[in-house]
Amino acid sequence: MSIFNKARTDGATRDGQGEARKGLIDVIKYNGEPDELVWKFPYDNISTAAQLVVNQSQEAVFFSGGAACDVFGPGTKTLSANNIPILQKLINLPFGGKTPFTAEVWYVSKTVRRNLKFGTPAPVELLDPLYNVSVPVRSFGEFGIQVADSSAFLTGMVGTLHLFTTEDIIEQFKSLIARKLSACISRFIVRQKVTVVEIGACLDEVSNFVRDAISEEFARYGLHIINFDVASVNFDREDANVKKILDSQSEAAKRRMEGYSYQQERQFDVMQGAARNEGGAGQMMGAGMGMGLGMGIGSMFGRQMGNMSGVMNPQAQQAQPVPPPPLVPAQYHVLINNVQQGPYDLSALQQMVQSGQVARTTFVWKTGLAQWAKAEDCADLQTLFASLPPPPSPIV
Repeated sequence: MSIFNKARTDGATRDGQGEARKGLIDVIKYNGEPDELVWKFPYDNISTAAQLVVNQSQEAVFFSGGAACDVFGPGTKTLSANNIPILQKLINLPFGGKTPFTAEVWYVSKTVRRNLKFGTPAPVELLDPLYNVSVPVRSFGEFGIQVADSSAFLTGMVGTLHLFTTEDIIEQFKSLIARKLSACISRFIVRQKVTVVEIGACLDEVSNFVRDAISEEFARYGLHIINFDVASVNFDREDANVKKILDSQSEAAKRRMEGYSYQQERQFDVMQGAARNEGGAGQMMGAGMGMGLGMGIGSMFGRQMGNMSGVMNPQAQQAQPVPPPPLVPAQYHVLINNVQQGPYDLSALQQMVQSGQVARTTFVWKTGLAQWAKAEDCADLQTLFASLPPPPSPIV
């Protein structure tokens, strides 16, 4: 849908050929399509006594020499030196009479344009701030605008073009949004510390953030953003980086449900490795020292080192038999408030049970256990809870 049908280069106009241009134009009124955004009056030989008709939700802008001279709102007005003082100053119109002058008249619609669609024509690579990987995303939505400053709008968007369609103007808006959209979303996820794959839950916040970021740019063209709604931010679930993020989130959710942290999970893995590979004394000693397991496990590693040296030197072992190690009471490490403590013997654990520091569900570990276990699942600790009442049954 165009502002007018034909270019002005041949003298032809929408309302007729050059004969109509020989006399002065006495009536200036809108003759474009009902939903046209801008429309240019096809004649410029205007009389100072002409009637200017402006419909509701419209403004008429006079241009002379490529500059906006004056803006008229709805109503019918008779042009004269009294009501067009800016024109009087620019073109030195004399007072009184039907003096001809040359000026362009543009009509601009002030109605709100809604349901204008926008989107990224191709996936945009965004760096996820939490996982530090690049994720291809696409975004779609709709927006609404209204011309707030007709002079700025015509100067910035239309310029000196003779033929300019409403679709051309809307396409410029979409291009402007597409350029700004990826940068705005990238700033949002960094500022809010949100991963790209979770941004779908923040569409309202994203919409407001992007609208505020581009409002100043639209204001330069005399436009006001009525609404801006990001409907979706899509990513390819088959993308390798997206799969990494989703897998990491799944593991994190599992840890939260089972009540332990990532660091504790790594400790559990090392403990399990220690139980399965007690012969590798040097490696286990390094793992134990790195985790700060305490003097109890340190002494265990010391004994294992002695036994290992005897295995590596059988002649020395035959020359001097190694006496059996003394019986040592069971030593338990305890996980309290996600902090590893101990080791403790049974008497110390008995006092901790009585004081409430250790419960049936507290995780414990000792030499010989394949992994951390609940205290109530250890046979030699069950007697510590014999005098305690069992946990109450859930109320139905």
